[in-house]
Amino acid sequence: MEIERLVKMANDIANFFEAEPDHAEGVKSVAAHITRFWDPRMRSAIIAHLAAGGEGLSALARAAVAALVPPARRAA
Repeated sequence: MEIERLVKMANDIANFFEAEPDHAEGVKSVAAHITRFWDPRMRSAIIAHLAAGGEGLSALARAAVAALVPPARRAA
């Protein structure tokens, strides 16, 4: 799947959860949605995109994708 499509999908999910008054809860909700409904290859691609700068990701989508990064990879 093209990264532009994944970015659009992540931003669409984040836009839905923007209404959440608690930012941390919004981040958790977006991350949970991506974890629950995206194929592992899609998750890996969006995580790699964030690592490469995350162009096009909204602030909430960016934070949610960062939350998907395994702790071992965060330290690297």
